[in-house]
Amino acid sequence: MSDAVIVGAVRTPVGRRKGGLADVHPVDLSAHVLRALAERTGLDPAQVDDVFWGCVSQVGEQSWNIARNAVLAAGWPETVPGTTVDRQCGSSQQALHFAAATVLSGQADLVVAGGVESMTRVPMGSSVAEGMPFSDQLRARYRGVEGFADDAPLPFNQGVGAELIARRWRLSRTQLDEFALASHEKAAAAQDAGAFEAELTAVPLDGGGTFAADEGIRRDTSLDRLAELPTPFRTDGVVTAGSASQISDGAAALAVTTSDWASRHGLRPLARIHTAVVAADDPVTMLTAPIPATAKALRRAGLGIEEIGVYEVNEAFAPVPLAWLAETEADPERLNPRGGAIALGHPLGGSGARIMTTMLAHMRDNGLRYGLQTMCEGGGMANATIVELV
Repeated sequence: MSDAVIVGAVRTPVGRRKGGLADVHPVDLSAHVLRALAERTGLDPAQVDDVFWGCVSQVGEQSWNIARNAVLAAGWPETVPGTTVDRQCGSSQQALHFAAATVLSGQADLVVAGGVESMTRVPMGSSVAEGMPFSDQLRARYRGVEGFADDAPLPFNQGVGAELIARRWRLSRTQLDEFALASHEKAAAAQDAGAFEAELTAVPLDGGGTFAADEGIRRDTSLDRLAELPTPFRTDGVVTAGSASQISDGAAALAVTTSDWASRHGLRPLARIHTAVVAADDPVTMLTAPIPATAKALRRAGLGIEEIGVYEVNEAFAPVPLAWLAETEADPERLNPRGGAIALGHPLGGSGARIMTTMLAHMRDNGLRYGLQTMCEGGGMANATIVELV
């Protein structure tokens, strides 16, 4: 029976907006992580059948099929194709799902999945012309629904959705701030312990030196500081910039093949892609789909939540993983053990692959058999992936 296994996973450090990666073109950032993946695994780029590359804002420097441009910039053979995937924040997680399906079906032997986002150089929303994505019929369907701003160019708002979740699950400002602080504390502890080192590839900089460590971690934050931040989405709201993911730059890549092909070509599997699903939910609240996606993944896997050793639920906003915890009754100690996007950042198209890379490292370091990753996505969608150590 065929399977799909991950034989390599590597990521760049995540940079803050206008931070350490601000001067790196997203094509070159992608190319760097592709080269690092080949070097670390020993895979021959000439044997790569395709590259699926997540990217959300496909405009300007990230336009014109950045997947193919990255392959060429990496110096890989011109015979290696690439295509760019957009499932909003889950783009590179979806790229991994496409890679797994492609090798499982026998259409390819070796596929690279990953993604990039340079939110400094290509700001979020820059691919949207006023009003264009939202037709009159789409607006008519949700007109009058709380949280939907019919007169706005972008009537679906993630921040408003986060506030709706906080209200529905009765999450207080204090709970959100405590969760945010814990994310920074966990990420700082992991960084200090060297837990990220094996998954990172330092990025060389034109001015000399390298960008070698995640820079979003705020070691000096506190509940008092978080409590001072304004609530931009509702005057009586609870969500702040401190309890939201950071605008970031970064890239990550994963190599996917079958166990048989890996064995024949000297590649060592890290984990098997056990189950991969996508689900959708209310697009106005927008951020709740990780809950049904998790239920769907567990049902298809034949596993209970208690059998999963680690859960990575993207911290787009603190209410997302907190609502997920409430609905799944999962062990909070297993959630985002090395911090999440609130501390490490959220380079949109690269986050799915970044999270998977971090989760795999944690699983291997702690001998955990199963890990589950899920993340909310624009339009009210979510991917969920269960992987198993091999």
